[in-house]
Amino acid sequence: PPAMSRRVVRQSKFRHVFGQPVKADQMYEDIRVSKVTWDSCFCAVNPKFVAIIVESGGGGAFIVLPLAKTGRVDKNYPLVTGHTAPVLDIDWCPHNDNVIASASEDTTVMVWQVPDYVPVRNITEPVVTLEGHSKRVGIISWHPTARNVLLSAGCDNLVILWNVGTGEMLLALEDMHADLIYNVGWNRNGSLLVTTCKDKKVRVIDPRKQQIVAEKDKPHDGARPIRAIFMADGKIFTTGFSKMSERQLGLWDLKNFEEPIALQEMDTSNGVLLPFYDSDSSIVYLCGKGDSSIRYFEITDEAPYVHYLNTYSSKEPQRGMGFMPKRGLDVSKCEIARFFKLHERKCEPIVMTVPRKSDLFQDDLYPDTPGPEPALEADEWLSGKDAEPILISLRDGYVPVKNRELKVVKKNILDNKPPPSPRRSHSTCDSDFSQSALEEVLEQIRVLKETVQAQEKRISDLENKLCQFTNGTD
Repeated sequence: PPAMSRRVVRQSKFRHVFGQPVKADQMYEDIRVSKVTWDSCFCAVNPKFVAIIVESGGGGAFIVLPLAKTGRVDKNYPLVTGHTAPVLDIDWCPHNDNVIASASEDTTVMVWQVPDYVPVRNITEPVVTLEGHSKRVGIISWHPTARNVLLSAGCDNLVILWNVGTGEMLLALEDMHADLIYNVGWNRNGSLLVTTCKDKKVRVIDPRKQQIVAEKDKPHDGARPIRAIFMADGKIFTTGFSKMSERQLGLWDLKNFEEPIALQEMDTSNGVLLPFYDSDSSIVYLCGKGDSSIRYFEITDEAPYVHYLNTYSSKEPQRGMGFMPKRGLDVSKCEIARFFKLHERKCEPIVMTVPRKSDLFQDDLYPDTPGPEPALEADEWLSGKDAEPILISLRDGYVPVKNRELKVVKKNILDNKPPPSPRRSHSTCDSDFSQSALEEVLEQIRVLKETVQAQEKRISDLENKLCQFTNGTD
């Protein structure tokens, strides 16, 4: 036979990525994972913490655990409980590992500062509450390169961009989505958004020009939800369903949005496929909600462009999934991804590694990767500047920095009359209440807050010491 017919095995260092759950004592047990029906991940992780949306009576809550706090979680462990209705999505700030945002059915987005020590009581006071949606808010996502820029999308079909540092709305993208928004993703430098919607369209939006720059109708024919994410080179990867309800994945080029570069059928399960993307290795991991497997694919520039690598299979279905940023991985173990799989009552880390014989740093597995420094300020980005992520080397591993305070500088509300708000009645203030008197009160409050925080830390430290004593005497 002619030489052409011999199948050449494609060269790739990722052909042998394999996944492994951690040992039983490295899981997080006894967590009441939220039962809300909503297609978000329910879990967000960074190099310091794992956060999980939990069941909570009356309001909405999530739990934040230091990564090292594995094992059984005490049933009285403090929660983050400021929302008055279920939390639907959470996202860690990429530029500050102690700051997390939450979106809720109560129509608000809240941004929280989480201390490095375990607080004694529930965290109930957000640093800032962002009010602008009229229906529940199901999606939030931080800007990848600009400090304090946060996106939210609600069931009012509205996408809002916020400056968290001032608590103000920067942009509202109205009249772009005719129906429920399924997901929203940033491109690598945060200049464009990709959205999917119940009207079966995928849209690419320039948020600052408030323009739809590309649109694809029915990338997947089926009726069930579509998801879309940007690749590092600007291509778009989608998951959806065919007419026959088979799950599909697709790869698209904006220059020719009509025809897919690749379109693959997968199986006939009905769970929405959540895609997680690692731009350093160009691997997409697909985690179906309710599936018990993670499939992964390498995206390259040569046909067939989307190359199936392998499937990690387990017995238990996943209710949600967290995905560790690259700087949170253990480079000494050649770990290229770590998932945090939610079960009904626990969270199970799953480690993806590329086995290597050498103990040396594998620089081909770890190109420089986005670090925690933002490349732009919010107002620079708003004025039209773009910047690529600031990269760091993982050669010596990444060490998380100490807790940086998120400061919110509100414009002075006394300079202008507050807008009439249906939500809050403003008490009529005595007009001769002077600025200096106000500042004095605020200063007193600040001092009191610091005292309380110092005492909480002291109690926490004493409790920790007590634990050590009691553990020591067992």
